[in-house]
Amino acid sequence: MAIRPFEPRFMKVGILSAALQELTPRAVRDEDPDRAIEEWISFTRELGADQLQLSSALHPSEADVPPEAMLDPVANTLDLRRPFDVARARRVEAALKASGITLSDISYFDNLLHHDPAIRRKKHEFLGRVFDAANALGVGAVCGFVGRNAQLTLEQNLAEFESAFVPLLRNAKSRGLVLRIEQCPMPGWTTDDSFFNNIAYTPGTWIALHRICERHGVGDQFRIHYDPSHAILMGQDTRSVFQYLKDTGYNFLIAGFHVKGQVVDSKGVAAWGYGGQTIDRGDWKNGKPSANAADQVNAWKKQVVLAEHELPGTARHDPLAYLQNRTVDWLDHQLAARELLELDVANTPLVVEHEYPKARIQDRERLTPILQGSIAFIRRIDQAAASMYALQHEVLSAQDIPVQGTGRQPYRS
Repeated sequence: MAIRPFEPRFMKVGILSAALQELTPRAVRDEDPDRAIEEWISFTRELGADQLQLSSALHPSEADVPPEAMLDPVANTLDLRRPFDVARARRVEAALKASGITLSDISYFDNLLHHDPAIRRKKHEFLGRVFDAANALGVGAVCGFVGRNAQLTLEQNLAEFESAFVPLLRNAKSRGLVLRIEQCPMPGWTTDDSFFNNIAYTPGTWIALHRICERHGVGDQFRIHYDPSHAILMGQDTRSVFQYLKDTGYNFLIAGFHVKGQVVDSKGVAAWGYGGQTIDRGDWKNGKPSANAADQVNAWKKQVVLAEHELPGTARHDPLAYLQNRTVDWLDHQLAARELLELDVANTPLVVEHEYPKARIQDRERLTPILQGSIAFIRRIDQAAASMYALQHEVLSAQDIPVQGTGRQPYRS
């Protein structure tokens, strides 16, 4: 009989820099963009996180979507209007070294299959600049969306992915990068009736897209950055999602996590179902999409009438909500990841993404203890899950001692 030591393995806890856009006021960061990165690195350490997910985006002066039409502020902590050269990289690296913080990846969340060729080229060119910055900083991954050509069906978008997105993955491969795709369906990206505007929104599509990637030799560049809030939005639960990936042989696909919850409003579901509000939203005027950008944000009522994002640790949960897949079971989320996925746990980022509307405070003094509390909550949840896994699957298993009870089961609510 072997005796295995108790050796739990923990994930690195990070924070997405979009959590506080005005950490460095825009007037300051527009003039000195890398100051925003330096201040976020320092803030990350103050919050008690290990890593920073550095957010980049087209500057508001260059974006095709007006800020007024966005549910969340423009997240361009990494400003790439001018090249991210050696001098900029050394400045950021010095700040990282001084703080002891590392970068989990660089994020750029945009529609990379946009139907307008000129807009698509602009986004692809910007992604190339993000790749340059990642290489300059020695970061191995970029996180973002696939998107969707809104003028084509989902089926037709498979061919669009093959022709337009695979070249981006070839570019990533040539630079030694991985592109991790978050699965948010992005229902508010359009004022039409489409709910799924990022085609990589669920395991079935991840697998279909990865098979295309495999045919073109870029399968290793396509990975998923899993966010359980989006699974809840579609009535899924984490354990079942992970089990499905294992059953189909694709449990290697997930390579990073956003820890963001979703609290479903049963009254909103009663009114609209899981498709969200479909009429009288306010994004249409006189029988056509409103030309007013501030009206267009109402397209997000497809989502926000039935659910609200949770900053981990800020919500109380009725146990029945877990069983009905109406909120995230954080402990089982972290346990299931270890039990069902192929993970290099110590090098898997666990990034807190703050989108809880009532706590989206653009005030450092007020927001600091909120983010500190959420990060501490997630760290301890991960430590608890890691301890459970090591005790049950390694220590007890080695001594042929059975685990007690049943626990949450996949495919069962």
